[in-house]
Amino acid sequence: MGYVRLRIRELAEKRGWSLKQVADRSGVNYNTVRSYVQRDTLNTVDLSAVYKIARAFDVTMEDLVEILED
Repeated sequence: MGYVRLRIRELAEKRGWSLKQVADRSGVNYNTVRSYVQRDTLNTVDLSAVYKIARAFDVTMEDLVEILED
């Protein structure tokens, strides 16, 4: 099973956004955004949420998701 890391914190810091602003701009629940940031590795994600977050940052899903080797 593979693991991923979402680059939410880096992209938010680059734009000067808080996690709350990421949630508001993407339409994804704040607790979901926060949980994705707090965990170093994820083995499951809601792809529709990841897509919405990527759209908010105006990046591709590939730019948002970092695939980690296990």
